Amino acid sequence: MALASPLRAAAHTWARGPLTLALAVAAALVCERLRVPLAWTLGPLLATALACSAGARLGIPQVMRNGGQWVIGMALGLHFTPLVLQQLLGLAPALLAGVLWALLLGGLFFRLLLRHGGAPDRATAFFAGAIGSASEMAVLAERHGGQVDRVAAAHSLRVLLVVLTVPWGLQLAGFHPLEARAGIHVLAPAQLALLGAATLGGALVLRRLGTPNPWVLGALIVSMALAGSGVLPESVVPQFMTSAAQLLIGVSLGTRFTPEFLRAAPRWMGTVAAGTLALLAVSAGFAWLLAQVAGLAPAAVLLGNSPGGMAEMCITAQVLQLGVPLVTAFHVMRYLAVLVLMGPLFTLVERRRLRRQALRAAT
Repeated sequence: MALASPLRAAAHTWARGPLTLALAVAAALVCERLRVPLAWTLGPLLATALACSAGARLGIPQVMRNGGQWVIGMALGLHFTPLVLQQLLGLAPALLAGVLWALLLGGLFFRLLLRHGGAPDRATAFFAGAIGSASEMAVLAERHGGQVDRVAAAHSLRVLLVVLTVPWGLQLAGFHPLEARAGIHVLAPAQLALLGAATLGGALVLRRLGTPNPWVLGALIVSMALAGSGVLPESVVPQFMTSAAQLLIGVSLGTRFTPEFLRAAPRWMGTVAAGTLALLAVSAGFAWLLAQVAGLAPAAVLLGNSPGGMAEMCITAQVLQLGVPLVTAFHVMRYLAVLVLMGPLFTLVERRRLRRQALRAAT
């Protein structure tokens, strides 16, 4: 009986898959016809989010979500040619500044949620405000006594707003592609098969080791190693694969939104929305300043330091051709730093707070 419920849930997800994908493809084609930026992500995301918020029961199996992340990691890694890797080595100070900026943003968001969002406890506010992956921050929140559903909801809404806002903003601001990739050839079937097998192996190894986000990071590391060593010529994966991956990423984000999601804790969600827009505004200012100091392209620096998810922002960079290696480097560094530091930082913050309270009580 204990096994029957998960099996039933998996069967229902597979049954809903064709309808979900049909809606997502139709939305992507419409957005592409309308020249919407990032059409194969935004179209499926909006269509499924609106449908699910209205009560439709949509979804795709987890294996499809994993497949989309695997393709994205594989495609991103191909941008890291030997020349690009040499250039990135000199950007360590800028990447460190991006990590510190993400930690500062998380601290500001934490204070906002704690004071104005009606946070049920400090752990929930702290890990909901962290600029990191939703699943990992939810696990840390649960470990420290926070509410997982509030943390997951905050991260989902934050990423949704960033994904909807940034591509449109970049297009309206008139940013042009930074990478001329027209002469780069598409991988031949044999090369693609070898790359696919190698990157899938990398993803499975990281998954076996329990590494967070193994499908993106495992594929990215292997693909980057092959491209950076010169084993693969400068190339890209076929367009249909990246479009399919974008669609699956958009659907996986859009199907998180349900009527219950929208009704739960309106004050909390309103504060998350307002805070996300404020973080985007200050991140734009920080990106412009860092770009001027480091001599980098402002659009790429903004994508690399916006409070969005790694996969979504790197997809945006790839589709809009806005400095994919730099954006990916910013997000990978931030992802690893936040993952490693958030737990110890929360413990440190709480110890200092309790120490101050004890001192005040003693006096």
